[in-house]
Amino acid sequence: MTTGLIHFYAPGLRRYRTSEYAPEAERFVSISVTGAECALACDHCNSKVLEGMRPLRGAGLFDLCTEVAARGARGVLVSGGCDRQGRVPLLRHVPDLERARRELGLTVRVHPGLADEATAAALGDVGVDGAMLDVIGAEDTIREVYHLDVSVDEYDHAMDRLERHSVPLVPHIVLGLHYGKFLGEWTALEMIARHRPKLLVLVVLMPLYGTAMATTAPPPVGEIGEFFVTARRALPETPIALGCARPLGPAKKEIDRLAVDAGLTGIAYPAEGIVAYAESRGFTPAFHDACCGVNW
Repeated sequence: MTTGLIHFYAPGLRRYRTSEYAPEAERFVSISVTGAECALACDHCNSKVLEGMRPLRGAGLFDLCTEVAARGARGVLVSGGCDRQGRVPLLRHVPDLERARRELGLTVRVHPGLADEATAAALGDVGVDGAMLDVIGAEDTIREVYHLDVSVDEYDHAMDRLERHSVPLVPHIVLGLHYGKFLGEWTALEMIARHRPKLLVLVVLMPLYGTAMATTAPPPVGEIGEFFVTARRALPETPIALGCARPLGPAKKEIDRLAVDAGLTGIAYPAEGIVAYAESRGFTPAFHDACCGVNW
């Protein structure tokens, strides 16, 4: 029987409530510094994820952070669309990030993309809580899905840069990113294992309306569960969470159960009944109205 804590998260990206978990509203707010604009228009996303985030709309980032803090927010995820080099333009917002931490006491997570040296250094100076980066292990996926002209090694280099500047790494692996098939996930896991991630987040391709993958079938549930086990063995001391994105419907509950069975340490937006299932497996639940790995 597995024992220990399992963390359940509700990051505030969408309305969420089950009979087991009713999060407080607006505790963690996702912000896009580019609105819905992204130069890559990736086949799996096409900016749809950005549309669910708060845009700046002419306000400064600190002003928006002040507004959400006044409404009860305790943390923010600062994200945005990428440029043609796969970078999110965070550098010019660094003074506001620093003020949000110092003056408002907010927890600050960022999506920097393939952060360059200057951005990595600035984020290190700010002392952000974590940098979230999708790590891709197949060049075909980088070119065909992300429309980027970089090598797999660039993801390793980006983690190196962030790590050298003491930015906590929160790498993500999207399972089935190559049109619903596994391709570079194992290579991505090997790269991540060479670093010291604060947390590994696993997500699953979630077909979104208005994207090139709207009708793409996610990978089989059994393959997803096998990867959970592989990741747990590869990083035995690292917290591993099942993140926000994964198929809905009956598959979601199956995937969540497999995450519990594999010994993952956290689940975002758990399906109905998963808290009880985790307790039946010997886990003690803890609840956080925040992004994965943020434990107030």
